[in-house]
Order: sequence, then structure tokens, then C-alpha cells
Amino acid sequence: MRYESSVTTISWIPSEAMTGPMRVPMDLGIGHYDPPPPEQVSVETLDTLKAEDRYRFANRLSAWIEVESGEIIDAGYSGTAYVGSTTAKVGMAITIPGVSFPLLQVPPRIEAGRAVFKQTGGGRTGAPLPRRIDRPPYVRMTAPTAWTTLELTIDVNGNSEHQLIGASPFPRHWLYDSAGKLAAKSGLIDFSDWTRHHDHDRTPWHDFEREVLMSEVESQVERALSVDVMTQKPELMRLEADEVLIEQGAPGGSVYLILDGMLQVAVDGEDVAELGPGAIVGERAVLEGGIATATVTTTTSTRAARISADALDHGELAKVAKTHRREES
Repeated sequence: MRYESSVTTISWIPSEAMTGPMRVPMDLGIGHYDPPPPEQVSVETLDTLKAEDRYRFANRLSAWIEVESGEIIDAGYSGTAYVGSTTAKVGMAITIPGVSFPLLQVPPRIEAGRAVFKQTGGGRTGAPLPRRIDRPPYVRMTAPTAWTTLELTIDVNGNSEHQLIGASPFPRHWLYDSAGKLAAKSGLIDFSDWTRHHDHDRTPWHDFEREVLMSEVESQVERALSVDVMTQKPELMRLEADEVLIEQGAPGGSVYLILDGMLQVAVDGEDVAELGPGAIVGERAVLEGGIATATVTTTTSTRAARISADALDHGELAKVAKTHRREES
């Protein structure tokens, strides 16, 4: 009996993700941010998105096992990595192919009726990215490496588990399960850290790995409402770790879209939920008497967009609130 499974990441640059002078080309329209990837992907989707310059790279760990008499007799890989292009507009559109690094695949580890696979994929943009780094020669012209490292486990019954065990600090990484459904997101991206510290010798190709903070996927209604928030030019906020975004009992008239970072929700001093990029908060205070029902505190550096609730459809806010019954649970 042959069993197959897979896990995929798509890595892309969200709006407002770049900082410092190097975001100027984006602001001028020479470079571009990426629209969010779809919630469902397949091999065909990855090919289409790559052709449309919709992501920076994708890593698909696909693997199989052969089972006989309840034992794994063989196992192997069948996935690959995809590195996208960079399209720059200087009078005319110029597309520069990305640079793909060799796919790293650890030989399958077979033990206790399971086979464990580990794969690293990634590369760098083909376009130059002049930047300062933290060691000699202190300046680099090429972009740093972006990567993800995936782990997939398949057992003798065909069940599978997956996880993102490492990734570059930039760009955003979305994780898709064996059915191609969006399952988790990297919770924090750091363009400055990536450009200054993560040159190629600090990547898995040089036996260096970096843990990644993951967040849950926001609801579909939050994802739809976030488009409305961003099209109305909200106030952009930056907060450090351990700052209070919303305080329980305080008046509330604003709604916040989390662009990056992780936050903790607490009611009467008790933690009830954790939030990440894409979450919308503050809607319950608007709908339930104008008083915040929970305290929301950053646990990492955080970027958020703030907008007056009056600028949003309260019917849509009510739909968001139904998915946020943290206080009642």
C-alpha cells in the first residue's frame, strides 16, 4: 500500500512590510508588494501564482511511503520548491528571475511505524538589494536568503502531521496542510533583522536554522473586512512588546487590524486567546455599549491599522464579533 501526503508554504511580501530607506522603491511603484495568496492551493495554483509574480517563493514538501504487512518498507520525496521573479517598473516592466538554492531533503527517518521527512527550500531575489550587514565587509549588494524548513510525518495507516520548524524572518510565510488549505501563518516578520543579520551563511545551507513564531488563521469574515480597513487609509501604528492596545473597561470607538505581531487577550486578568496577523479587534466595544470587554496586550513588536468604527459596516463587525466569543468562553 502506498500513502502520500504534503505540506506547503507560500512566502510573500504584505503591504507596508518593508521599513527604512529600502521601502522607497515600493512606495514609488518601482517594486511591488504581493496580494495575499488564496486560502486553498494546489500544484497548479503554485504554477499559476508564480507565473503571475504573486509570491517570492513556495516550498512544497510532498512525500510517500510504501507499507507492507504493517511496516514501512520504502519512503521518498516527490515535492519541490518554487522561486518567483521580481518585476520592477522603470519606464517599462522588467522581470528578473529569482535565484533558487539547492533543495535540502533529509533522508526519511523511519521509526515506530512512522516516516519523518524534512525539507528546506528557498532562494533570493535576482534583483540587487544594497544593504548594510553586521559583519565584514559590512555592505552587500545581493539580497539575503529567504527560506522555510518543513517537516512531514506519515504513519503506516496513512495519517500525516506537519509543521513549519524554521524560516527566515522575512517575508510572511503561510502554511498549507495536506489538503492544500491554509492552516497557519508566521506571526512576526522583521525586514530590518533579515537584511542586516541573515545573510546566506546564516541559513540551513550552512547548518543554521531559525525557529518561527506561528499564529492561527483569522476568520473569513475578518479577511474580507480587512480589505475595507486598508482601502480607507487607516492610521498605522507601531507598538513594542508589552504595550496595551485595548484596556478592558475603557471607552472604545476604534477598530484595529493586526498587520504583524502577536497579542494576548485577557478578561479580568485571565488570558483567553492569542491573536496574530489578520485579526480584527475592538469590534465588541463598539457593538456592546462602547466599553472594551477585554484587555489586548502585545507580546511582540506589533504593527496595526486603526480606523473609526463609523467607517465600517456594523453588520460586518457583528459577524466578526460572533467569531470572537473569547470573553464568554
